[in-house]
Amino acid sequence: MPVATGLVIGLVLVPMGAAVADPKPTLGQAKAKLEKLNDKADKVVDRYNTANERYKSAKSAYTKLNDRYKRKLETVETLRAQVVNMAVDSYKLGEFATSWPGLVGAERPEDLLARMAMTGQMTQERAEKLAAFDRENRGLKTERDKAEEALESADEEREGVEKERSEIEKLIAEQKKLLKKLGAYNPGNPNSVGIKYTGPASGNAASVLRFAFAQVGKPYIYGGTGPRGYDCSGLTQASWRAAGVSLPRTTWQQWAWGANRKVSLSDLQPGDLIFSEGLGHVSIYAGNGQIVHAPQTGDVVKVVKLSSYGRRIVGAIRP
Repeated sequence: MPVATGLVIGLVLVPMGAAVADPKPTLGQAKAKLEKLNDKADKVVDRYNTANERYKSAKSAYTKLNDRYKRKLETVETLRAQVVNMAVDSYKLGEFATSWPGLVGAERPEDLLARMAMTGQMTQERAEKLAAFDRENRGLKTERDKAEEALESADEEREGVEKERSEIEKLIAEQKKLLKKLGAYNPGNPNSVGIKYTGPASGNAASVLRFAFAQVGKPYIYGGTGPRGYDCSGLTQASWRAAGVSLPRTTWQQWAWGANRKVSLSDLQPGDLIFSEGLGHVSIYAGNGQIVHAPQTGDVVKVVKLSSYGRRIVGAIRP
């Protein structure tokens, strides 16, 4: 009993708020937590982008197949109407033109020959129409089934997109909360005109970097491909598109696309894409030891020193 009594007294003496309150994180702890959140967000955003690309691809496939199905349906309906009309005409003419009395009742030999020719022509036409109708009608189900399968696939991919989107929204809320505590939240300006690129790039790389520098100040937006905001791979894709080079959408896809275009980090040239360990982030080398990139939520497209990148680098490719 004395032990139990002591516990009760202890609980009474300790304020309830103090019993449940978490200790306030230090500045260093907040920054460390933010770094972990950013790293996690990088990976989730890339999963979201990948899922979104698969969804768009599946939806595009469905749209094409469904359009093809509709065209075939129209063809079948047209042929069906022709077959029906043909049957009606055959019935009407069958009593005279295509019947034996109708044929032998011709007053002149040329009339008999004309009616026989018409009968043969109608028979051939009927056979061709019926064959076409049968062929198209059998293909109709195949086209419909393909379209339905593509739609199911698109719906499944959309569910994956929504799942990743939900996780990102939670991460963003945490990131914003920490950034505001640190006084480091920057909403950016979607209408920013950026800054002028004056580095050593030439050729395609110069076009890439002129475009990328013109985006400086615009907000990081997950899934963003411009023009009002970007995520990291959205910026690299849009920048290289400005130079006439088509890159895949996601960081993973860009890294895989450049499998035969990898370059040493000691031989970086302006325009090269630099990838972080885990392939969660990508930036563009601007020359003179600088990079331009879209960092993370609560930040903007910016130019920084490569040495202050803050992420471990896994490699680089030259598009």
